[in-house]
Amino acid sequence: QVQLVESGGGPVQAGGSLRLSCAASSVTDSLACMAWFRQAPGKAREGVATLDNGGNPVYGDSAKGRFTVSRDNAKNTLYLQMNNLKPEDTATYYCVAHRNPFHCTHVLVTGVGEFDYMGQGTQVTVSS
Repeated sequence: QVQLVESGGGPVQAGGSLRLSCAASSVTDSLACMAWFRQAPGKAREGVATLDNGGNPVYGDSAKGRFTVSRDNAKNTLYLQMNNLKPEDTATYYCVAHRNPFHCTHVLVTGVGEFDYMGQGTQVTVSS
């Protein structure tokens, strides 16, 4: 069973930066795609960022121009660099993974679908 462990969240002031990391416990084809999603209290899940099957970044509207997603396959780790953070970015950020390499992009774009694996989440709190 693959485990995803997020880290790097915390409190930050508006305009600041954070770098989230998601470490996978093992190398497996089950991690064909990985992505970041977030959820704030009382709000629906929101797709933040992923890398498509060609390794190209795909971002949700709220992340465009401010966030950068990357993956280190040698370390089985997905990253999310978040700059110019805003109070509306406050949420629990989850790392997810799926065995279908196209699935993460599909869910991020359509908002529909679940994942094979999901981490426990890391809280990001942005104060104004």
